[in-house]
Amino acid sequence: MRKLTFLGTTLTLALVAAGCGAKNTETIASPKAAAESTKAAATAGAEPVKVKKIIVGTGTKFPNVAFLDKDGKLTGYDIELVRELDKRLPDYEFEFKTMDFANLLLSLETNKIDFVAHEIEKNKEREQKYLFNNEPYAYWKTKVIVAKDNTNIKSMDDLKGKKALTTATSAEATLLENYNKANDNAIKIVYQSGAANDLVSQLTTGRADGALGADFLLPLVDPQSKLKAVGPIIEEAEVRFLFRKNDKEGQDLADKIDVALKAVKADGTLSKLSIQWLGGDYTKKD
Repeated sequence: MRKLTFLGTTLTLALVAAGCGAKNTETIASPKAAAESTKAAATAGAEPVKVKKIIVGTGTKFPNVAFLDKDGKLTGYDIELVRELDKRLPDYEFEFKTMDFANLLLSLETNKIDFVAHEIEKNKEREQKYLFNNEPYAYWKTKVIVAKDNTNIKSMDDLKGKKALTTATSAEATLLENYNKANDNAIKIVYQSGAANDLVSQLTTGRADGALGADFLLPLVDPQSKLKAVGPIIEEAEVRFLFRKNDKEGQDLADKIDVALKAVKADGTLSKLSIQWLGGDYTKKD
């Protein structure tokens, strides 16, 4: 029987307080894998199913996407989707390895993980360095986010001369950096460690003036509605899994994940996961 495990990296004290003292290794039996194993055992002389272990890089600080629940269990939209794909891919065993978001891409490049599952938006900068699977599993619309009482910032241009909060290596950071390249470093970019739920305190206390974020983000990190999204859509992006480029095994895995993703979409499972974790169906392009 295949197993899916979660390997946690060192977490912050806040996360320890939130319950990460619980066991950080879990086992989830895959019904399909169990059936394959039983079939192999029942067939005299049959070759056993060869299962390849795949290390999936993700984080723990993105509410409802990749986070630790009150019992210290790793869960969220991306996590549960990977678990669903694991059930449908009997040739693979997926194992989570958690880390700060800013370390995910470097860990992929240095072969510490095999692919990234953390709401990774496809953009041309990343396409130059990495491989994306073909089938998107979510769609984002990025806008400027500010404190609810802020009436001065209504677009990205209004962030000129002000502090914009972002996470290093994120798609939002790339948008801000590209804007600065074209506008003489007009925005003061403030990089944070990657805790999405820290956005509210940073903006409401004035430590930062604004940020960029996806349309589904605010209800997840700001349940008290202290923030708002303003101005036009800056970017519409597809969310996919990220692999190493020029890696045949990675390409093979990406192709198989695409097949499983199409099935997850076709039977409605993907939409159900999106509604459950993100508060709406963000799996279809408008």
